[in-house]
Amino acid sequence: MIISYKWLLDYLPQPLPVNELSKILTSIGLEVEAVENIEAVKGGLEGLLTGEVLTCEKHPNADKLKVTTVNIGGAEPLHIVCGAPNVAAGQKVIVAPVGAMVHPTNGSPFLIKKAKIRGEDSEGMICAEDEIGLGESHAGIMILPADTKVGLLAKDYFKLPETDHAIHIGLTPNRSDAMSHIGVARDVCAYLTHHTGTEHVVKLPAASLSLPATPSRVTVTIQAAEACPRYTGISITGVKVGPSPEWLQQRLKTIEVRSINNIVDITNYVLHEYGQPLHAFDEEEINGSTINVGFVAADTLFTTLDDKERKLRSEDLMIMDGSGPVAIAGVFGGLHSGVTPQTASIFLESAYFTPVYVRRTSMHHGLRTDAATHFEKGVDINNVIPALQRAASLIAELAGGTVSSSITDVYPQPLEQVQVKITYSYIQKLSGKYYSPESVKNILTALGFGIEEETADSLYLSVPSNKTDVKQPADIVEEILRIDGLDNIVIPQKLNIDLIKALPTDRDKRETVADILHGLGFQEIVTNSIVNSKYYPGDTKLVHMLNSLSSDLDVMRPTMLESGLEVIQYNYNRKNKDLRLFEFGRIYQNENSKYIEYDRLGIWITGNIQQAQWNQKARPADIFYVKGVISDLLQRSGIDGVQPVYAQEGNELQWKYKNAVICTAQAIDQKRLDIFDIKQDTYFVNILWQEWTKAMAQKMIRYKEVSKYPAVQRDLAIILDKTTGYGDVVKQTEQLKLGALTGINLFDVFESEKLGADKKSYAVNYSFQLQDRTLTDAEIEEMMQQLVTTYKTKLNAQIRD
Repeated sequence: MIISYKWLLDYLPQPLPVNELSKILTSIGLEVEAVENIEAVKGGLEGLLTGEVLTCEKHPNADKLKVTTVNIGGAEPLHIVCGAPNVAAGQKVIVAPVGAMVHPTNGSPFLIKKAKIRGEDSEGMICAEDEIGLGESHAGIMILPADTKVGLLAKDYFKLPETDHAIHIGLTPNRSDAMSHIGVARDVCAYLTHHTGTEHVVKLPAASLSLPATPSRVTVTIQAAEACPRYTGISITGVKVGPSPEWLQQRLKTIEVRSINNIVDITNYVLHEYGQPLHAFDEEEINGSTINVGFVAADTLFTTLDDKERKLRSEDLMIMDGSGPVAIAGVFGGLHSGVTPQTASIFLESAYFTPVYVRRTSMHHGLRTDAATHFEKGVDINNVIPALQRAASLIAELAGGTVSSSITDVYPQPLEQVQVKITYSYIQKLSGKYYSPESVKNILTALGFGIEEETADSLYLSVPSNKTDVKQPADIVEEILRIDGLDNIVIPQKLNIDLIKALPTDRDKRETVADILHGLGFQEIVTNSIVNSKYYPGDTKLVHMLNSLSSDLDVMRPTMLESGLEVIQYNYNRKNKDLRLFEFGRIYQNENSKYIEYDRLGIWITGNIQQAQWNQKARPADIFYVKGVISDLLQRSGIDGVQPVYAQEGNELQWKYKNAVICTAQAIDQKRLDIFDIKQDTYFVNILWQEWTKAMAQKMIRYKEVSKYPAVQRDLAIILDKTTGYGDVVKQTEQLKLGALTGINLFDVFESEKLGADKKSYAVNYSFQLQDRTLTDAEIEEMMQQLVTTYKTKLNAQIRD
């Protein structure tokens, strides 16, 4: 949120330096993130002077340049070379002498230096309006009135307003009461009252408004009181829509609000002054002179001010006239009822809309307006009429309007004022600091709290309607701490904590697997669990967000796949195409209206896994590399006896442990990759983390001494049917239970017509070793013969010589 320093001073009983004010704001919980100088004209015309062109001669060496002498009130006139076509002797002009910093309307500032232009000395510049930030024209130099005095400071001649300061505040979501200049001033005055002992009261603007007794010809009906508890309005005739005065435009510019016209600017001004959104309707466009606040049928089409047609929902609160919707309540106006240059009479709306309805509609339609932001956080229901009166008064003053009706106020069921009981002992317990009863009462009354009942040890308080977040005693303590100053919170000398048994966690297993993946060259990512539903057309098990942050983030992810693909897409578009990523996360499913979460480990591989070198080619990722990564993870996680099996249903490889799938791997279909504009092979591994950790827990770790006897290596070439996989070889080998066999490794696969139709050859290496002695050749040969016999009988294998 941005606050204008000069604007804020209008409501304080005495001015404060901006640095002191910033410290106070931060101390009371309105953290100042930055203070920015705001100038009406960039550079403030510093160093520029008024001058008179004494002589103007053609440049001897350039057709389009003139050599001039200019008087700026100094001892000697300046020699200036000028290229403007309209420069002439006798003119009064703006001059930037040597040493002045010029700030053009478009472009970077530059320093005026003494120069020689085509052989002639130039000691400054005669300025056009776009060269000094006063406009866009570059047709020629600015020519001032003939009676302009020479040597005046340009900033004084143009009567520039004083420099303002934009105070950027990091406002927390619960502080809706501080979303306005008056709201901030209220807190500052409470702080000053508490710390100086002198009462400081907010200087509210005077709304000099004379109201006729005649009711507005626009009648108001609330059909949905739960969504709109209060609606007020007033008719103003004879308005002249046009530009706002300079002071109003400048104040809005300081807080980064674009000036549109005087009517719209006044509603925005009052919004940021009082914190109450307003809307102006062209009264002549209100069909039937009736306003109805309620809901419309689902799929009703409505064109908003941005000329976009939107399909409404049945829960969207609408402002309607006799023919249909004219505005989305608290969010955005309609195209055909808004103020135009031809508008002569308006109906000015000031209402209270229930936050939940405004937020849902705003989020669903992607309309994040200032009005919606204020309404969804909660506005002061008792502020609607003061804000309405203030806006009507300004319209009468600045747009020539006449208030032609009394205020229409439809408030069928007044909201009950919140009341809270609090004890002094509770304040001390929660704040850790003793506050005298007098200090507590002074702080609370300065903030607008009413003391309904008082005892020796407690207060019964009525909460002001602007404090929409104060509901319980803890909130009262927070208000006291803020006004006393958050930097005055007492830090205790010791902390009392309760020792509790730590909850069971799989953190050690996650760190183990993460370390393995880091060692293999993978990088860990963290992505959003909320994704776009467009990725899952037709999926009936999606968990939808009720109040989504945007239309692109509307469901909880049912799989980790797309989260990683978004990261790959981001990097791929920036030429970072070789990626190995992993993430621990959760997926979410709706199973028979029951929401279930599952832990997952997602792994994504794309691009090259080995870069090209002078002695080797680049190696792209393939399914064999993926299998190798999973094999390494299984081995180092202590999970034995798991081999991949192809599952045709999901077109994926599956790894099962005791008949439970613990991991799947797949090459992602190109149609899926096209959604993310990824044009290279990409692989995804989905580890079912709960099942994986259960398998890890089954492993009993046994330590043994490293054998001091040598290991023996033997190779074997086996010819098999193409349908026989390496996993079948491993399975048959393990079933022999050869105690001395310590390792088996496939190091080559060969296929040739010479081997026979549908045949292939595996080259396998075997390692043998004992703990207590050296193996003999006879023992090794016997084990190799067992292997050969098993392969021939079980796998119909042939042994190559």
